[in-house]
Amino acid sequence: VMSYTPIFIMAIFIFVWLDDTGAYLVGSLIGKHKLFERISPKKSWEGFFGGLILSLASSQAFAWFAPEINRMNWLGLAATVVLFGTWGDLIESLLKRTLGVKDSGNVLPGHGGMLDRFDSVMLAVPASYIYIELFIRN
Repeated sequence: VMSYTPIFIMAIFIFVWLDDTGAYLVGSLIGKHKLFERISPKKSWEGFFGGLILSLASSQAFAWFAPEINRMNWLGLAATVVLFGTWGDLIESLLKRTLGVKDSGNVLPGHGGMLDRFDSVMLAVPASYIYIELFIRN
């Protein structure tokens, strides 16, 4: 029997948001080494690791609030969200580049469109579900 656990949903979104924030801040401050320049020229490895570290650190706050799930599982979930979220972001950037469009809509001007708000989540959520089922609920 599967039970509804809202903390996972909240954690996934918070990890995605903190990853985006950390990647942007660190990447814009010290980013020198391009992640995948052809696909997304502004993303850097430094930004990637900045977002990863911020998400991993925040996972320990979840471990404190939900001690029934061990710290290592929280770290694993955060890492899964960051890896697959970054992959989703890069896929969306590649799609826009292939189609020759700068923004995926104009609902949120300056933000690349609504798809940019959810590109990370589109791969992070299914990957997180698999991680939760394999490592946390088992």
